[in-house]
Amino acid sequence: MDLLKNFFKGDKAIWIIFLFLCLISIVEVFSASSTLTYKSGDHWGPITNHLTMMLVGGIIVWVVHNIPCRWFKTFVALLPISWILLITVFIIGTITNGARRWIDLGFIQFQPSEIAKMATIISVAFILSKLQEENGANKKAFKYILWVTAITCGLIFTENLSTSVLLAVSVFLMMYIGRIPIKQLSLLMVACIGFALVAGLSIKLVPATAWEKIGLDRMITWQNRLDNHFNEEKVPAAKFNINEDAQIAHANIAIATSNILGKGPGNSVQRDFLSQAFSDFIYAIIIEELGLVGGAFVAILYLLLLMRIGRIARNCDKPFYVFLIMGIGILIATQALFNMLVAVGIMPVTGQPLPLISKGGTSTLVNCIYIGMILSISRYVNDKKQQEEQEKAGQPSLSQEVPTTTGEEHAPTVQANTDR
Repeated sequence: MDLLKNFFKGDKAIWIIFLFLCLISIVEVFSASSTLTYKSGDHWGPITNHLTMMLVGGIIVWVVHNIPCRWFKTFVALLPISWILLITVFIIGTITNGARRWIDLGFIQFQPSEIAKMATIISVAFILSKLQEENGANKKAFKYILWVTAITCGLIFTENLSTSVLLAVSVFLMMYIGRIPIKQLSLLMVACIGFALVAGLSIKLVPATAWEKIGLDRMITWQNRLDNHFNEEKVPAAKFNINEDAQIAHANIAIATSNILGKGPGNSVQRDFLSQAFSDFIYAIIIEELGLVGGAFVAILYLLLLMRIGRIARNCDKPFYVFLIMGIGILIATQALFNMLVAVGIMPVTGQPLPLISKGGTSTLVNCIYIGMILSISRYVNDKKQQEEQEKAGQPSLSQEVPTTTGEEHAPTVQANTDR
């Protein structure tokens, strides 16, 4: 027992949630990969690849959770590197599903936008921690964060609109937690709403031929998605063309044919017809096989993860750790929400995978890095608490990472903002 305790350090609840998400991922990806099995002719190939990726992800979690969390500040160096990679995508990127998102090195493919998301969250946490003052964040923090986020989102926007929106929403919530002045946040919100309206109208009203001429084919995809989502015309079942918007149609069928307990693991019918059933629409397969109970359980896992992260953040005494862990939690929870809302038909199709459950490469590994960082910070909090208890008892400290004064503001200042 002591060996396991020393091997798996950090918050035990986070480890348990991570384990549940991995187990659900293995079962549901195996079930939902029927189309990949058919195309490859290898029954075990898709799940073997996924198991390998999950194993590598588990190793990454263990390695990262053993890294002293003060080292995470050095990850800010990833930001300019991610910008270079995003620019490289426009030149040599591989086109998948009409979008240029991947860099193929021959032996490995990776998605630079995932690295850019992580680098931006870390950079925003760093800026907020450095510019904290007695009455809130310095006004300069808003300007710096705006530049960092605008550059990242601008490089992602044309090929991956949903990812840029996801990142922008997460950064906005981080700024609120980081006590950016309400006036600045209000002006930013008005500007974002105005930009969203202009962008939405442009996508909808500009002819598809015009987008095609300037090379923004992805806008045509979004034009079709918005038209299909907001089309309120009622079509009789006998005249409904299921092939015209097959993803939404089969996702709806999967959910509608489910019940309280579902059809059981491996018994999905729509997985054979639903494109990206193992990725973007895996939540629909989860509901079909595990029922409303299974779908609710998955949603609760993400909610518990965010709540646990909030509890860890309240016990942190360093602003950088607070903002970093909250930024990661917000990003994971928001992405999960996007995926689930798309699967049940509330939002237009976005192409966002379900974190730690959907089959993926770069996204799976980056999400495992996030979990490792959360566990590392929770380990720091636990060591600090243990040190304080030992000091009260008059015993020498055994903590692995002794808190040091870095000139940053301490917990009461930041914690007051989390209650705002």
